[in-house]
Amino acid sequence: MHNTMLFFTENGKCFWLKVYEIPEGTKSSKGRAIQNLINIENDDVVRAYINVKGLDDTDYLKNNYIVLCTKRGIIKKTPLEAYSRPRQNGVIAVTVKEGDQLIEACLTDGKSHILIAARNGKAIRFPEHLVRPIGRTGSGVRAISISPDDEVVGMVCVEENASKDILVVSENGYGKRSRLEDYRITNRGGKGVKTINITPKTGKLISIKAVDENNDLMIINRSGLTIRLKISELRVMGRNAQGVRLINLKKNDSIAAIANVESSENEPDEQNLVQEGESEQ
Repeated sequence: MHNTMLFFTENGKCFWLKVYEIPEGTKSSKGRAIQNLINIENDDVVRAYINVKGLDDTDYLKNNYIVLCTKRGIIKKTPLEAYSRPRQNGVIAVTVKEGDQLIEACLTDGKSHILIAARNGKAIRFPEHLVRPIGRTGSGVRAISISPDDEVVGMVCVEENASKDILVVSENGYGKRSRLEDYRITNRGGKGVKTINITPKTGKLISIKAVDENNDLMIINRSGLTIRLKISELRVMGRNAQGVRLINLKKNDSIAAIANVESSENEPDEQNLVQEGESEQ
């Protein structure tokens, strides 16, 4: 049984790629452009990807779902079974309206809790069962209400009994780790609660992640600098706190990408990454 990667683009399409078809490389190798591996259009961009087990496992397909979220706060849930028949030119995963973009995708068991965060510093939490499953070409429903000058920056799906904390990161390099329980459960479609105290010092919110003590946080700057931080070294703070500085950014630099990964003990190249980041501060 071979795993398959599902790639989701900002225009709402889904593409398939067997994991063994992805060229192997080292941590320092450049890799290949995704356009060389899937038939993505020139004006489209991959925004999310999901690793799924064999697409011929009937029980697995029927008991799992793909949850998608857009920049304007629309959410959509579709049975994984709808993605079990790969097509070379991809398929429509969600109908994206003008002015909107798909930004995130999660694989769930139908019983997760969903958290969605917006750029102006609010986040909403609601149970997944409030989003009923629909077909691939549907547009979805309202997940969070945001103002015209705001936009969704991320979504996390946390399993019902998982022991996870919520980490948010701002554009000026500040971050905050809070307990999942600090985010009260509400109905879908509300305005949410404050997830970080947004100030000129912190800048706007850019990311939300579900983390635990066994995760590291990878931060990549547009200038090319990468640092790796242990989640266990970030103390837990309340939702209203400003957070702590995770990285010092030089003038005209900004954060390009953030990911949480499994911790690795004392790998030399990872230690060098952290030291390189610290030397810039």
